[in-house]
Amino acid sequence: MRILVVEDEKRLAAALQTGLEAEGFAVDVAHDGGEGLWYARENTYDAILLDIMLPVMNGYKVCETLRAEEIWTPILMLTAKDGEWDEVEALDTGADDYVTKPFSFVVLLARVRSLLRRGAAERPALLEVGDLVLDPASRIVTRSGTELSLTSRELSLLEFLMRRRGEVVTKTQILNHVWDYAFEGDPNIIEVYVGRLRRKIDKPFGRNDIETLRGSGYRLRVPS
Repeated sequence: MRILVVEDEKRLAAALQTGLEAEGFAVDVAHDGGEGLWYARENTYDAILLDIMLPVMNGYKVCETLRAEEIWTPILMLTAKDGEWDEVEALDTGADDYVTKPFSFVVLLARVRSLLRRGAAERPALLEVGDLVLDPASRIVTRSGTELSLTSRELSLLEFLMRRRGEVVTKTQILNHVWDYAFEGDPNIIEVYVGRLRRKIDKPFGRNDIETLRGSGYRLRVPS
């Protein structure tokens, strides 16, 4: 297993390299974001340990760039910050996990092994189905380049459908993911919100991409 460590604190980078190599990993080290981005582009890694506060290019930008280029290597962010918004930004730019400095090497190693078990699955920063684009971080939706105005619940429903594009999803699945397991209202509320979405993302563009499959549920059609 080959790991890239991108960390500007040279003593910490050396300690991580020594510890990981002692566990049997092959390790490359970069000390700034630009160098780390080059390594990640030019080589194939099983995981990347990426500091956030880096010279040349910060970790957020490195992660965002890799995901935009469809490089899906699992990324574990390393940060000296402990604010929840820093954690949110790390995940929203495409990172898979994060640890806050100072951290235990044993815990870091367990996180790395967890990422390696999951492997590199596609995790695009933007959800795209044809000309319909949703940015989960900014909560902006566009179709054919036109920004659409959706409520929070409509956005959540659209995001769920886009993540399951091409699949039939039942009302129960929608309620559990878009509302919650404790929802006790009328399940027909889903029909109301599907109708609202159609009026906003389909009808103005002459589309019929949100399909109703009677007795089964709904599906967001993937254009051929």
